Amino acid sequence: MLIEFLLLLATVLLLGYFFYSRKKAHTKAWVKIAFVLLTIAAVWAILRPDDLTVIANWMGVDRGTDLLTYGLVVAFFATTLSSWVDKREQEVRYARLARAVALQNAVPPEAPRDA
Repeated sequence: MLIEFLLLLATVLLLGYFFYSRKKAHTKAWVKIAFVLLTIAAVWAILRPDDLTVIANWMGVDRGTDLLTYGLVVAFFATTLSSWVDKREQEVRYARLARAVALQNAVPPEAPRDA
């Protein structure tokens, strides 16, 4: 019972942090909706873990914890890939910006003097 309380508290705190720390960051609407749905699913799985086992059995998995683990592995890979792509795009933007600043501040070479 204590673990359920702690898990629910952590879930609610994460939801609060997600919304209140991103007031100025323009988070896309689908990300907010997905996070709320994930929170609802987490609360449901915490309060009714046997339901997760029923869903797992329906999907051909023996236990609900196994299904949850598989889902978390897929989510981890998706998050890692998304972060890598974002980082790569940011590096490309910085490189283009550096090139533009370098070209803007470039000094043309002086013509050679004939002696």
